[in-house]
Amino acid sequence: MTTTTERTYGFTDLRRLMALMTGAEKHGPAATSTLDALWVLYDRVLRVGPERLDDPERDRFLLSKGHGPMAYYAVLAAKGFLPVEWLPGFGSYDSPLGHHPDRVLVPGAEIGSGSLGHGLPIAVGTALGLRAQGRPDPAVWVLIGDAELDEGSNHEAIAFAGPAGLDRLHTIVIDNSSASHARPGGIAARFEAAGWSADTVDGRNHEALHAAFTAPHPGRPRVVVARVEPKNAPAPSQT
Repeated sequence: MTTTTERTYGFTDLRRLMALMTGAEKHGPAATSTLDALWVLYDRVLRVGPERLDDPERDRFLLSKGHGPMAYYAVLAAKGFLPVEWLPGFGSYDSPLGHHPDRVLVPGAEIGSGSLGHGLPIAVGTALGLRAQGRPDPAVWVLIGDAELDEGSNHEAIAFAGPAGLDRLHTIVIDNSSASHARPGGIAARFEAAGWSADTVDGRNHEALHAAFTAPHPGRPRVVVARVEPKNAPAPSQT
């Protein structure tokens, strides 16, 4: 639970916050597929907050799956990064909340995103940059979709990060069966072959997500594949 200047928000409030965002091109399935993983990350794992936006020791979260940002905006609002009053203007001409997040306009957004395949390479560069600066504490997290793994740029990033031992790098893959090409052995096997620590969990189970997010992985980058319902299936109701 998080207390803002107005009220306290919890996970059960997120769909109501998302419902405030109306209009076309909402990419609803892309947004709802990320909801649980984003909440667990921001509520229980990330060392970041509205008061630490410029703290060099903060954790970095990069949303690569940026073409469905409603869940991201709802979580940021619930955590006090941006006013809830911004949400109804989502996607309008004068709103800072665009259909793709803009790091210049959205408090807490580390990158502008929505171009599939670029988030993981940026995360690799961010982890390398922090290492070069002598900052071993900040963790780098990036959330991607399974369809993004069709992009060659991600395979180059995966192949580099393992041998480089980027153990402050964490990737969450939201698997909603939207990829065009299957991978022998599953998604996690591709990362494991490149030297990553990998786990596959139920993407709606908060305890399973938290355990996977916080599992030790010394000397290796970490990937958590969060399986959710297929893209066009209805999301489960909240309890």
